[in-house]
Amino acid sequence: MLVSKEDILEINLHNMQVLEAKAYLELEVTRAGPNIKEIHVIHGYKKGQALLSMVRKDFKYERVKNKRLTFFNLGMTIFELY
Repeated sequence: MLVSKEDILEINLHNMQVLEAKAYLELEVTRAGPNIKEIHVIHGYKKGQALLSMVRKDFKYERVKNKRLTFFNLGMTIFELY
C-alpha cells in the first residue's frame, strides 16, 4: 500500500514508561484525522523490550487494522488504520 507523506503520523515514545506511552498512543490514534492512513510508532529496541512489546503485542485499538514491522528500523512499528 502506497501512502503519501500527508497521510502518515509519526509518534515517538522514547523515554516514556509503558503506561504513559500506552495512554499517549491511545490519545494520538483517537486524534488522528480520517486522512491519516498510517501511524509510524517509534519505540526503540536497544534499551529494553517493554515499549516494543506493548506496541507490537499488547496494544489494541479499533482503528488499527494491521501492524507492520520494518526491517530497516527495528525500533519502529507501522500501524495501518481503517
